[in-house]
Amino acid sequence: MNAPDETAERDHALKAGHRAMWALGDYPALAREIIPTLGATLVQACGISPGARVLDVATGSGNAAIPAALAGGAVVACDLTPELLEAGREQAVRHGVKIDWRPADAEALPFADGEFDVVMSCVGVMFAPHHRAAADELVRVCRPGGVIGLLSWTPEGFVGQMFAAMKPYVASPPPGVRPPPLWGDEEHVRSLLGEHVEDLAMRRQTVRVGLFDTPEGFRDYFKSHYGPTIAAYRGIADQPERVAALDRELAELARRHDPAGGAMDWEYLLVTAHRSKHPTAG
Repeated sequence: MNAPDETAERDHALKAGHRAMWALGDYPALAREIIPTLGATLVQACGISPGARVLDVATGSGNAAIPAALAGGAVVACDLTPELLEAGREQAVRHGVKIDWRPADAEALPFADGEFDVVMSCVGVMFAPHHRAAADELVRVCRPGGVIGLLSWTPEGFVGQMFAAMKPYVASPPPGVRPPPLWGDEEHVRSLLGEHVEDLAMRRQTVRVGLFDTPEGFRDYFKSHYGPTIAAYRGIADQPERVAALDRELAELARRHDPAGGAMDWEYLLVTAHRSKHPTAG
């Protein structure tokens, strides 16, 4: 009877929580300091050329949108979190590029069917809670024959393991919410996109991260900069023994990936495909 209303209310609260979480800390600084090359890697893989109509979904502060604009694309960048869009606007001005920044939910994009030549997301859409809904939207707004490009952290890589380490310290997600690093699993991506795309190509690569001198330095940086980590600690702030345990787990994770204290290699899955010119029924 009132189940649809209850579902809508839960979804609204979930999205509001995500929006607030990504406004915590300083994700724009993290993107600049730790993964500045990932956006350009995705743009190159998508083959963005001058005049291409490009949509960057869950853009954050424009880590991929700005390189796409520098390549000559006519770029629309959208994200759920207004604070990240504002940071992106400021960075775009510094780079001398024009981008259309729009607030938007990746699971309900406010764009027409087939509006873009390239639809991409760099460690962004993977955090939309309902993977099928987000994948369907990526396909819908891409023109037939257009490019869909995704770059996502893998479950087995460093960031996927970091989320696994934090999982016991955060509340269980609502039913239907899937773990973000599944977007870095080839079979999962194939299940989401396979019927709707052609020329699906997937390869695992790594980005080298050398910002941190010690495992504790990594942990403390993420405790102050990265929304999901900040939110995890806030949820257990009144439980000092659990705070200490999470402190140990995150430092140990960094130690395992960087035993020599020099740099870590963080694995991601790079996906490119063309939207099918012959859409499947349904």
